[in-house]
Amino acid sequence: MATHTGKCDCGQLEWTVKLEDESHVLCHCDTCKKLSGGAFTLNQIVPKDNVKVLKGDLKNYTYAGESGNPVHCYYCANCTTSPFHHQTVLGDKYVVRTGLLDNYKELKPSAEIFGKAKLSWLPEVATTFETLPPS
Repeated sequence: MATHTGKCDCGQLEWTVKLEDESHVLCHCDTCKKLSGGAFTLNQIVPKDNVKVLKGDLKNYTYAGESGNPVHCYYCANCTTSPFHHQTVLGDKYVVRTGLLDNYKELKPSAEIFGKAKLSWLPEVATTFETLPPS
């Protein structure tokens, strides 16, 4: 398990995350697209204890996820970069934005989730699940 570092756009927020699976999971859900302004986000699900904020202040935005349960989206108080969020349905785990890690270009995609909301012109780059993979 390797420790990776990440920074927000303005540099006021820095964190580390320990990844067991050194890859990106592409999320095509509509909320990720709205929050990021992109066609998908790059993520990995990790235990909360694997994430450490080294500097900066986080703010929190809460919305209802597809399950209807709360999702707490954490972001830099200055530039609004969102390094991770907590879907309460996942228990003690965070969804970390792996595209914000310093070495994000080295990670390869391992899966695509919420394929039902994927833009039709995007190619498949990994195994795609309609919503989440089976437990």
